[in-house]
Amino acid sequence: MIAALPAALRLIVILDRDAAGPRDLAAIGAAAERGGATMLQVRAKGLAAGDLVALVRRVMEATRLPVVVNDRLDVALAADAAGCHLGQDDLPPAVARRLAPPGFLLGGSANDVAEARRAAQGGVHYLGVGPIKVTGNKPDAGTPIGADGLRRVVAAGAPPAVAIGGVGAADVPALAAAGAVGVAVIGAVLSADDPERAARLLRAALDRALP
Repeated sequence: MIAALPAALRLIVILDRDAAGPRDLAAIGAAAERGGATMLQVRAKGLAAGDLVALVRRVMEATRLPVVVNDRLDVALAADAAGCHLGQDDLPPAVARRLAPPGFLLGGSANDVAEARRAAQGGVHYLGVGPIKVTGNKPDAGTPIGADGLRRVVAAGAPPAVAIGGVGAADVPALAAAGAVGVAVIGAVLSADDPERAARLLRAALDRALP
């Protein structure tokens, strides 16, 4: 598993193929790294397995950051990625744990305390908790829970919590106060004219708010 995991979770930029449009995800990932991102997640719904493996490898070649794959454990393993992020409807974390090699990072998703506990029991190393606010990048994300919902999940003793869903730099102080160790973003970086600058603003806010 990644050494100093909480530090690696501080700013996760999700390289969503749909949100990026025609722009190159590997180039955006490199810009996000220059801006202070600490981890990248590749998300490409509907892309064939072979094409997704190639995309993940291109992102890995363009950056020194840990790269995890959204949903697809098979692709993450084939690409030698650092890990895989599994949603509530994906392969159960306990099954993924048996298939993954030592040191492989597993993330999970949770909208409430019950989902967080199930994911934790399955052996995930961290949780993406949200959506914090309404987001157009994941229509099936569930009901927004805000900082109060995040606080309830953290108080239940969940693994390290990363706030996700419509998060911007202005939200960081409240999310840090609620117990988040970091944030995961799509639109805040991918929708920006200058992804490097957008990542830098987020990272600065995080560094001010977190120990």
